[in-house]
Amino acid sequence: MATTVSDRPGYGRLLRTPGAWTFLLPGFAARQPFAMLTIGIVLLVQHTTGSYGSAGAVAAASGVSMALFAPQSGKLADRFGQRSVLLPGVLLHAASVGALTALALADAPLWALFAAAVPTGASIPQVGPMVRARWASVLGATPDRPASPLMSTAAAFESVTDEFTFVLGPVIATALCAGVHPAAGLIAEAALTLVGGLLFAAQRATQPAPRSAATAAEPHASALSVPGVRVLAVAFLGIGAVFGGMQVSLTAFSEEIGHPGVNGLLYGVFAAGNMLAGIAFGAIAWKSTPRRRLLVGYVALALTASGLWAVHSVPLLAGLGLLVGLCIAPAMISGYTLVDALVPATARTEAFTWLTGAVALGQAAAVTVAGQLADAHGASTGFLVPLAATALALATLLALRSRLTPKASKGAAARGIGHREPVTVD
Repeated sequence: MATTVSDRPGYGRLLRTPGAWTFLLPGFAARQPFAMLTIGIVLLVQHTTGSYGSAGAVAAASGVSMALFAPQSGKLADRFGQRSVLLPGVLLHAASVGALTALALADAPLWALFAAAVPTGASIPQVGPMVRARWASVLGATPDRPASPLMSTAAAFESVTDEFTFVLGPVIATALCAGVHPAAGLIAEAALTLVGGLLFAAQRATQPAPRSAATAAEPHASALSVPGVRVLAVAFLGIGAVFGGMQVSLTAFSEEIGHPGVNGLLYGVFAAGNMLAGIAFGAIAWKSTPRRRLLVGYVALALTASGLWAVHSVPLLAGLGLLVGLCIAPAMISGYTLVDALVPATARTEAFTWLTGAVALGQAAAVTVAGQLADAHGASTGFLVPLAATALALATLLALRSRLTPKASKGAAARGIGHREPVTVD
């Protein structure tokens, strides 16, 4: 059957999905703090200790904690429902951020900051994966219907939303820390998490149904048991390292040249490139498979990230940072689209949190290593972290790319969820 142009999947059609706005608006507010936490910790702890290495290590502790606990949060959300996980989670997170802030301002020893950073990271609400799970529940395949062609559009839209938070979050946190108080970024992060998380949890109508009691009683394999999810986790580790390496290295570069305020601008340009690429990526009716798009996007990301360490001027660094940002969105969108094809519906929230956790873990490791390198050898050496991380992740992707092929034999499944037929005019 021929498809008319008006039937083409797009953002307008996606946003007209019944009930979408009820979870999108509070979900946006609740996920905004995710992009503010790391830079907020780095700026506060660096202010109180004078060391980027110490600041990066404390931020890394929260990131590692999040990476370890996020999949468990996803499992619980799949089993008991998102609301049951969110309500205690946002309360614990707000309290943990308050404790970390108070300890840092009181010049507490470093071990105390680490101790407070662990529950801070562990309690970060996984709103992004929960929103993706809601899209999958509304648009994904069921025994009664095939998957909607809007699935890939939803993945692109979510990547754009994520990157928009990475445009706003660090800029807001940096402006608050520089213009109000070094702790203002973290305080705003905790407040947004609490208010946005509670509003999102209140939207019961669109949350995926928990696994039934009979299903929950059966042995349930982790989403990480799917080989393709493990390969994607490695790829997202590399993406997280780009985020973390850029955050610390751009901050150190701005301090090094005597213009600390330019940090927010540089990181905003980088994140804006990511957001713009996501918008364009989701508007295209792709004929290639998500796996091919992931591999091509990751090659471009590794190539552009390899030149960051050699750039020493603000205009050139902004330009190259924009190119790096443009290459991240295609890789992330394609990876998230593959999850819908590789993982059963009962484990999707967990799978999404594994990828989100991998980004956080890569970010945490990069923040630590880049901070140490910047302290010891200058800001430019911190940019070696994105270079090394993306090169290693790309090598893994190329070696294990066969594991990213969904096991399907016919129809649309054989082409992968998110595949779009070419649009023709009858």
